[in-house]
Amino acid sequence: MISEYLTSFAGLPVHSDDDEETPENALAVAWRISVDYDSPEVEFETQLDQVLEHTGPGGPVALVLGQWGEAYENKVPLNLLIDRAGRMGSLRALFVGDLISEDCEISWIVQGDYTPLLAAFPQLERLWIRGGNELEIQPLRHEALLELVVQAGGTPPAFVRAVGECDLPRLESLELWLGTEDYEGGATPEDLAPVLQGKVFPKLTRLGLRNAENADEIAAAVAAAPVVGRLSELDLSLGTLGDVGVRALSAGQSLAHLDVLDLHHHFAGPDVARHLVDALPGTRVDVSDVQTEDDEEDERYRRFISVSE
Repeated sequence: MISEYLTSFAGLPVHSDDDEETPENALAVAWRISVDYDSPEVEFETQLDQVLEHTGPGGPVALVLGQWGEAYENKVPLNLLIDRAGRMGSLRALFVGDLISEDCEISWIVQGDYTPLLAAFPQLERLWIRGGNELEIQPLRHEALLELVVQAGGTPPAFVRAVGECDLPRLESLELWLGTEDYEGGATPEDLAPVLQGKVFPKLTRLGLRNAENADEIAAAVAAAPVVGRLSELDLSLGTLGDVGVRALSAGQSLAHLDVLDLHHHFAGPDVARHLVDALPGTRVDVSDVQTEDDEEDERYRRFISVSE
């Protein structure tokens, strides 16, 4: 589970109303908006308007949305941002859902459709989303987006497929926490096919397919995926990766060009993991946080992803 709020985002320190001092340079911080869990939407709206007053006619460079009020029942009020897009021309980075487990379990966070938001903010470069409940996007073209991250106990396969149909010519980093079917996740290699085949996102250099219940299956597909040849960083961490998946990576296409291969939180045996590490002396391979399978009758539940509920 996630137990700490962000302290930095998009290379900037996070500032919230709880902080004692107002920053001298309002554009040198990521502004955080958050209310009590049972607060009405108008309080969240008031905080947003206060941030816009502090940051001037262009609004903030980076914005972090925390609790918007009963996030387990109410969709994130993206309409408040969309309605103010004309006052937020400076916005380049947005994090939606900076909630810890005490606020709302990650699988309960109610998101929404991000298509109108991306259309309203054509200058947005970084979009981070936490929570996959009711998460949607329609295929679109966005000229500026460099980074898309979805942290979830389950990213809906329909969302994964729609991302693969988007035209994002500048996208450099894509990170999807695929999660488990129990929380509306469980995307398959078929859902990821356009991304894995390298048919989209020509600038992509970092790919994270994390927190996957079917990590062995994902790893086997990645081992032969054309997109890997243009990556500098591949992240398959936080999931149920075991001997089968690690062996598939070892036997597949060369990964020696990677700067980073992150597999931490895995279920592979030490010899299997060490063989992969030894085969990639020029790559920083993370095989830390070794897990042990639970003694469950149902084989599906013997391994567990790092972040679920």
